[in-house]
This record gives sequence, C-alpha cells and structure tokens, in this order.
Amino acid sequence: MESPSAPSPLAALQGRDLLSSADLSALETRQLLALATELKAGRRQINLGGKVLGLIFSKASTRTRVSFTVAMARLGGQTIDLNPSVTQVGRGEPIADTARVLSRYCDALAIRTFGQQELAEYAHWASIPVINALTDLEHPCQALADFLTLQEAFGAVEGLTLSYVGDGNNVAHSLMLCGALLGVNVRIGCPVGFEPSAAVLSQARALAQGNAKVEVVHDPVAAVRSAHAVYTDVWASMGQEQEQEDRQRAFAGWCLNEELLAEADSRAIVLHCLPAHRGEEITAGVIEGSASRVFDQAENRLHAQQALLAALLGG
Repeated sequence: MESPSAPSPLAALQGRDLLSSADLSALETRQLLALATELKAGRRQINLGGKVLGLIFSKASTRTRVSFTVAMARLGGQTIDLNPSVTQVGRGEPIADTARVLSRYCDALAIRTFGQQELAEYAHWASIPVINALTDLEHPCQALADFLTLQEAFGAVEGLTLSYVGDGNNVAHSLMLCGALLGVNVRIGCPVGFEPSAAVLSQARALAQGNAKVEVVHDPVAAVRSAHAVYTDVWASMGQEQEQEDRQRAFAGWCLNEELLAEADSRAIVLHCLPAHRGEEITAGVIEGSASRVFDQAENRLHAQQALLAALLGG
C-alpha cells in the first residue's frame, strides 16, 4: 500500500498574510521560487476557480498593478481595482470597516501604501490574506522576483553575493531579509546617512542561512567588488521627490556605470526594480548592456506573484 504523499510546504501558506519578506520561512521562500519557475515554464497549471483579488493602491504603480492583475487572470481569477480616489477609502472610512467589508467580497487584498502600520491594520481587521504590494518599509514581492532572476542566471543562489548600491530603502530592506533566508550574501552600499534600518539589518542577520553575510558599506567600489549581481534603485523614492536635488548631491559617485560594474564578478548580472533614471543611478549603457537582466526581472514579478497568490489562496 502506498503511503500518502507529504503535503507541500506551501500548503501552510494558505490564508496567511505577506506583510514582510520575513513572514516566510527559508523553505517557503525556496518553494515559492520553485513554483514560480514551474509556472513560468508552463509545467504547472493552477486554477483558483474565480477567486477575486482586490487592489488598494495609494501609490502610483505600473509593474505591481499589471503583474498582479495578469497573475490573477492566469490563475482563473479576477482583480478589482479599489482605487482610494473612487472608493470611500479616499474619504476617510476607517480601515477597520473597509477591511471587514472587503473580506466579504474579495478573497485577498494587495495593498500599496506609505506606512507599514496601515498595512498591518488592514491585516488585523481582514479575514482574508493581505499582501504587501509596497510600503515605505518593505517590498517583499519585488524581492521574490529579484531572487528568481538571480536563480535563473546562476542555477542556484546560496553562497552568491548580491550588491545593492543606493538608498537604503524599502527594496534594500526586502533584499536583505529575503536574501538572508536564501543564504545569499547581501551587501548594501550607500552614502553615510542613507543606511537601511538598523532593526531590519539586525533581523536579516538573525535570519541568515548557512554562512550568508548581510553588511553595509560606504564605498561603491567595495560594495560591488566580486558581486554576482549588482542592483540599484532610484535615489528618491515615492514621497521623497522634494529631496531629489539634495539626494543627487549626496549620491554623487554612486551611479552604476561601466567602470563600477567592472569591479563585480565577470559573470555579474545587473538588476533594477524600475522605473530607472538613466544618467542618475544607472547609465544607459549598463541598463541596456549584455549584463542587464532588468526586463527579465520585471517579467518575473508576474511569475513570482502568481506563485504567491496560488499559495495564499490554496491553489
């Protein structure tokens, strides 16, 4: 008599929230990347039977909005855009009321907002999964796509080094946490005064698998030396536009150009979560060069989020 097959590690994700990269275990993170790979290759078909994803986006979005919508469609579900400007959310309805009402209409919510606490409040009151589609603190869905791209380039990620040069922002935070869980060395390079959160840095170091190191350095060459992936992002995130000129001065010398990329491993790939400001944080030659995987990375938002939605919604 055959013994029943063991349940997938992803089965434990059904009904859960994803507010932070640290909400996943190392095994769950690896399994999500494996499922994303299968979905991308067409080796798996998952049908969620008409489930509904609600999008609450208080910040502008191209890749996150479109990739979630297409991912849900490919899973046999649908998406409702709950733009705050055309719903009662924009008129100040309490989150407690909105979350409880939407839990009766939708099967999951993806929320893109400023404060992490607002996201946490939605998760507290909602009885359905809540997904962080970007806050000022973290961008966990982006990190899943980033490490999927690294995995595609090198076959496996454990022991590799990913260097991020720029502002220690939400993307940097999720890269540290997700990378630590996957056993990737994550090196954040930034000017003094633009470091990532000390609390997130400590959390990432505590989560680090194997011999992975998570560190912060203040020299761009030291940051990228021998790295397998060099990653950058805009110097002024959404909500920081008024700081643009000051940040341009502070980040002088931190542009990811051909000379800086030459300090990385000869096989290094280039990543950027987009939108990109060519001539500021990255040169046109680098983003359009042979090492660039930026548009593969953007595509992988779709596949990583499709895997995540399938897991959270029991597919």
